[in-house]
Amino acid sequence: MENRKFFIATEREIEEGKASDVYFSRTKDLVLSEGDDVVAEITSSMQEKWINFTGLEEVTNLLEGRNIQMWAIPEGTLLGTRDTAGRSIPFIVLKGNYSHIIELETSILGFICQSSGISSESTRVFMECYPKPFMSFGIRRMHPGISPMIDRAAYIGGASGVSGILGAELIGITPSGTMPHSAALIMGEDRAWDYVMKNSPPGSRTILIDTFGDEKFKAIEAAEKFPDIDYIRLDTPSSRRGNFPQIIREVRWELDIRGFKRVKIMVSGGLKKEQIAELREAGVDSFGVGTTIASGKVIDFAMDIVEIGGRAITKKGKLSGMKNVFQCESCGRTTIALFNETPLCPDHGIMRGLLQKILQDGKRINKKESVIEIRERSVNMALKLLNSPKE
Repeated sequence: MENRKFFIATEREIEEGKASDVYFSRTKDLVLSEGDDVVAEITSSMQEKWINFTGLEEVTNLLEGRNIQMWAIPEGTLLGTRDTAGRSIPFIVLKGNYSHIIELETSILGFICQSSGISSESTRVFMECYPKPFMSFGIRRMHPGISPMIDRAAYIGGASGVSGILGAELIGITPSGTMPHSAALIMGEDRAWDYVMKNSPPGSRTILIDTFGDEKFKAIEAAEKFPDIDYIRLDTPSSRRGNFPQIIREVRWELDIRGFKRVKIMVSGGLKKEQIAELREAGVDSFGVGTTIASGKVIDFAMDIVEIGGRAITKKGKLSGMKNVFQCESCGRTTIALFNETPLCPDHGIMRGLLQKILQDGKRINKKESVIEIRERSVNMALKLLNSPKE
């Protein structure tokens, strides 16, 4: 460890269980000789109306090749942490010899706890911005070693793009970005603007206008100098914002009356999701959101044994027995039931099982989805929630 430049675990160390709490490692020898299969399920102690469940792909990659069966809620699914009766929902169910699971529990939980927190916050931002797009600019606020995970979770949650080079590469998209204030400071504003216009593809030509001057007059200046500009970006510091929505209204008005209605307005800089609706209504066309998403509240998942050798058993405070999650597609009622049961919705009859078989004897048996496919599921569910009658 003395020669390590960066304080991050390698893929090999995670696979070997070194990124684990020590008490799991110390207990491994104790359970190694026990031959009975166990069933362990992962639930959340939090009571959330919905979360956006992500991180499953990393869990699958970690467990692949081990003699384990795994069922899980698909990534990008928006689902409450409790069923209609208030019982904890299993998001992942594992079956196998506990010695194959014990040293990996810490990493399994870490993969889904943080990723789901980021994707859930990203979905909340998506719902505030809709129908306007937003970009995820949050990786500078977190450890660079996890920047691809942050970007992936934010994109699945609803971000239209991400700023990270590695994150975008992982997703399979082009990274999104405009220009830094440093370019205007070093090159001068005019040269920086000219460089952006000449080196950005049509549709993404975005000029940062507020390094030195007033937002309204700099917006007019930029639009008059570069009529083909796509966006003007405001990254005004909080100490200079005053009534920020009113500034946006002024910029929009002045651009419109001069024939620049096609020029769009983008804002960024410490945006909170609570500010977005008012800014959107004031005339913002696109948002750059960073810390709010990257620091999304971690979803508190835990893993518990619920069955040993076919016998239902668990610790107090948990529900024993191997379970599935069922949902009525007509009314959204959700319930848990033992795995071999098929519950009925009292109003509509048959319910659909949500847990899908992912691993059979350590081999992936389902089609690996692209991040774009997962995002599509996530966004469709978010739009359904957004358009549902408010309680």
